[in-house]
Amino acid sequence: MTDGVAASGDADATPDASPDADANADPDEGADGGSGTRGARGERARLGLVVWGVLVSQVFLYPGLEETVAALGGGEGILAPTWFLVAEFGAFVAFAVAWGLLSDSLGRRVPFVVLGALGGAASYVAVALSPGLGLGFGVVLGLRVVGGAFTIGAFSLAITMLMDLGGGHGRNMGAAGTAIGLGAALGAVVGGQLAALDPLFPLYGGAAVLLAAGALAATVPDRSTGGGLPVGTVVDRVRSRPVLLVPYAFGYVDRLTAGFFALAGVSYFRSAFEIDAATAGLTLALFFLPFAALQYPVGSLSDRIGRYRPVVGGSVLYGVAIVAVGLAPSYVVAAALLVAVGVCGAFVSPATMALVTDVVPPNENASAMGGFNVFGSLGMLSGFLVGGLVTAEYGFLAAFLVAGGLEVAIAVVASTAIARIANPPARGTPSAERQ
Repeated sequence: MTDGVAASGDADATPDASPDADANADPDEGADGGSGTRGARGERARLGLVVWGVLVSQVFLYPGLEETVAALGGGEGILAPTWFLVAEFGAFVAFAVAWGLLSDSLGRRVPFVVLGALGGAASYVAVALSPGLGLGFGVVLGLRVVGGAFTIGAFSLAITMLMDLGGGHGRNMGAAGTAIGLGAALGAVVGGQLAALDPLFPLYGGAAVLLAAGALAATVPDRSTGGGLPVGTVVDRVRSRPVLLVPYAFGYVDRLTAGFFALAGVSYFRSAFEIDAATAGLTLALFFLPFAALQYPVGSLSDRIGRYRPVVGGSVLYGVAIVAVGLAPSYVVAAALLVAVGVCGAFVSPATMALVTDVVPPNENASAMGGFNVFGSLGMLSGFLVGGLVTAEYGFLAAFLVAGGLEVAIAVVASTAIARIANPPARGTPSAERQ
């Protein structure tokens, strides 16, 4: 699996995946036109807020999803919400790499982040207006596809801009993970409250947050490597790095569990324990808050101790905790286990994203993260399908077993490959020996 790390044939372009190399390669902390560390930290914070805003807009919908879909003409049951979410994430899969390739080719990030956020906001408003315009649920699903095509550009390239910063890949991806977790936590709580007031309010709220995220992104300097690469060259280099399939596989399964909880997890808590949308939002926050709070410190920790233990050990514990939630005998026990799920998930996410930056040179960051988000979006799609179809056919417990079991399985199967990536030979050894 490590054959592709330096497949470009350019020794100078070969990234050193060790934490020491990442710490030494710290150009952004003093190269921002004199702004130095403070400027880089400010950029990291603003980009984190952009990622946060995109996640908030999505998660607004989850606690009251059944009511929102019914108001849009989708009917009742778990399958209509499944297709509602699948439509958006199908577009994520189709367009994530396209945004990355375009950005790398032109050497720009900011305009595309802004465009993606504005397009996503417009689609949310269009979906919310569709019942009043007499549009059917099929049109709503089409609008969700369009919105997903735009929104993934804002999300993927905002994370790529964090990758473009120096200061430690784990630290930067920890900032992204914190933004994702806090966005999900706040989105779950506020989205549940909005849905309790009106099932269409989460759509309008999501549009407002995306507009704000686009405006904020416009204030961040563009640190993309100048000139970019021809699109064909980027594609060739991504294909020549099969080592990327290792973090992509973990990203796939991690997002699968997220998709599972967004759909089947919420439905499980609402039906098994008879809670409303507002309480469901608060319940989801029990997972997302610890998940968010630990992302940055764990990401920084992985810069020092390596990626292996957070990724492999965290994945095993994460999968076991997911299954335990499905076996919980009461709401109190299930809610407490959600906290454990969030803690375990926090060990996996930033270290997995940091692995992507560890194995590609900076001028391939957007393409690499685009690929990561393709696999992640496929994971979300799979999570929706596992949650919706397996639950509809076999019940909630079977769906929990599948989701948690896949997380454990990927950790076991890929543990050796993770070790090779996370613990390369020391700097100065011949290139062929490192591959």
